[in-house]
Amino acid sequence: MGSASRTAGVLTPARGELLGIPLALCGYDAVLDWIDDSVRRRVPSHMTAAAVHLVMLAQDDSAIRSAVLGASLVVPDGQPLVWALRLYGHREIRSRIYGPDLMLACCERAAARGTRMYLYGGRSEAALVALTLTLRTRFPGLQIVGAYSPPHVGSSSSAPFREPTPEEDLRTVEEIDGSGAEIVWVGTGQPRQELWMERMRPRLQAPMLIGVGAAFDFHAGLVAQAPPWLGRHGLEWAYRLAHEPRRLWRRYLRYNPRFVLAVAREYAALRRAR
Repeated sequence: MGSASRTAGVLTPARGELLGIPLALCGYDAVLDWIDDSVRRRVPSHMTAAAVHLVMLAQDDSAIRSAVLGASLVVPDGQPLVWALRLYGHREIRSRIYGPDLMLACCERAAARGTRMYLYGGRSEAALVALTLTLRTRFPGLQIVGAYSPPHVGSSSSAPFREPTPEEDLRTVEEIDGSGAEIVWVGTGQPRQELWMERMRPRLQAPMLIGVGAAFDFHAGLVAQAPPWLGRHGLEWAYRLAHEPRRLWRRYLRYNPRFVLAVAREYAALRRAR
């Protein structure tokens, strides 16, 4: 079973290991409490909501694996990760921590507490304006103190983000630090956001960085979200594939079967070791 740990006075939720990745075994409230406590104590932290895709990328790429393992907390965004953890004996975990829902729950608390937030990511500046309007309308009093959409490869907003230059990184640090942000939401997709957080964490004063993948697109109204029941049954991937087949088909057809096989092998090894 996983056990909680304490860093700089902040109690980090218990974690269980899956394919070498330690995943939180708690619910939303415990994660939100950890975020609040880290911000209040100003403990430099960063977290990500991991999908199956990210866990499998970490099996193949040492840089991605280092970035994921370097996070202060990794929560299971995908329902298949929860099922695998329960299969391994972590019965305390009840549901996934869905990145878009976590973002909304955190914004609700932040609006009540005056926590300052910064948005880094999004398909375009116009998309960030839509996201900001949505969040401020839904949570009156929410303090969004800045936003930036990093450059893409080419001129299309649907193109991948390109690597920022050292000069662009410096301007980003100056802008985020100058804003007084306490939580930086990072929505540039996995694994780019995890690599960015690992690189920028030592340079930023904001105590909390949170990678939430497609949450920016969902809440800005650019991409349709799967109905909650599909997520509970582990079928969100099918919904997203149906809506963005050209962008996502390689991801799901390559990594989902590999995930099932890898979990089966690891579970068999665990059973033999008992």
